[in-house]
Amino acid sequence: MFRGNHPTRIDDKGRLKVPADFKREIEEKFTSQQFYVTSFDGKQARLYPMEEWERFEQKLAALPSLNPTKQKLLNVSNYYGQAVEMDGQGRVTIPGLLRDAAEIKGEVAVMGFLTYLGVRNMEQLKTEMEQAPFTAEDEKTLSDLGI
Repeated sequence: MFRGNHPTRIDDKGRLKVPADFKREIEEKFTSQQFYVTSFDGKQARLYPMEEWERFEQKLAALPSLNPTKQKLLNVSNYYGQAVEMDGQGRVTIPGLLRDAAEIKGEVAVMGFLTYLGVRNMEQLKTEMEQAPFTAEDEKTLSDLGI
């Protein structure tokens, strides 16, 4: 499981050096160094190890083909999405279209979201967390879900 925040930088060629803790977990848990890099909102890059993305796709494939929410998700995830491979130095290229939309440049937050890595513009993330903090209502919602 991926967890925590490991701030880093995106280089001039749009490459993210996967933080050491995450890289170690990827090498231990997954047979492939391939990722599906995508976004569901254009604000955050999601880096799925290809094996995790394929599990996600299997769940999507089981839904009715005409489900409008499924179609919207496929549209956005394919629009931003690209299969990439981690190079020998542990770098992954974030597709240009997604980098531009999410303003992923310079200092970024690389956060673990259990099955994928999220990459966000650090300043935008800080602003969003200040404007929409985790509240007691959020805690109650999670409690009601058994968490």
